[in-house]
Amino acid sequence: MSATARVLMYSTAVCPYCIRAEQLLRARGVTEIEKVRIDLDAARRTEMVEITRRRSVPQIFIGDTHVGGCDDLIALDQAGQLIPLLAGGSAR
Repeated sequence: MSATARVLMYSTAVCPYCIRAEQLLRARGVTEIEKVRIDLDAARRTEMVEITRRRSVPQIFIGDTHVGGCDDLIALDQAGQLIPLLAGGSAR
């Protein structure tokens, strides 16, 4: 499968959930993840909180869809909705 949707992940340097989410995305065919390191850029941290209303990382967007964190990504995958979303479809 070749993922076409843009994947954006707000993350920090040392975050096991960010690593796990990236591993799952790569396993589902994602070759490019735009990572925003909020530990290096306070303005981007503020942006993440304003957009998602969450302070934890990762915060993952696939296309225009805010997936949420690692647990949300795993749940989406287990529900069979991750691959269609990555292919440019919609979820939920």
